[in-house]
Amino acid sequence: MPYYAVIDTNVIVAALLSKKSDTATVKVVNSIFTGDIIPLYHRKIIEEYQDVLRRDKFHLQEETIQKVLTAIQKFGIEVYPEPTGKILPDMDDLIFYEVALTAANSYLVTGNQKHFPAEKFIVSPYEMIVILTND
Repeated sequence: MPYYAVIDTNVIVAALLSKKSDTATVKVVNSIFTGDIIPLYHRKIIEEYQDVLRRDKFHLQEETIQKVLTAIQKFGIEVYPEPTGKILPDMDDLIFYEVALTAANSYLVTGNQKHFPAEKFIVSPYEMIVILTND
């Protein structure tokens, strides 16, 4: 059964920088390609991915960046969330939170859970893998 999920930028960066293929972040990104995760996204999220993944400090290949961004848009669903008025420690994260609220039973997968309210749908990459494995 596929799950809807918004993937925070830090998860994608960690996956692409990982030297190991069995880390939770790599498994989350790979789940997009296998269809186990259907990514939810908004134009602002794609723009953040593009900006962050292309930062010189990460040294990521353009081909790799394009492969991931194409998969998210090809296999994912673009959504247009309603504003929540929620105040977060980093307001740039608000779009991720609001997009996750657009679909019932969706998740927000992040390595920075402290940036978001403590809610059941906000999970770490490891927790998302446990959810996928226990299905």
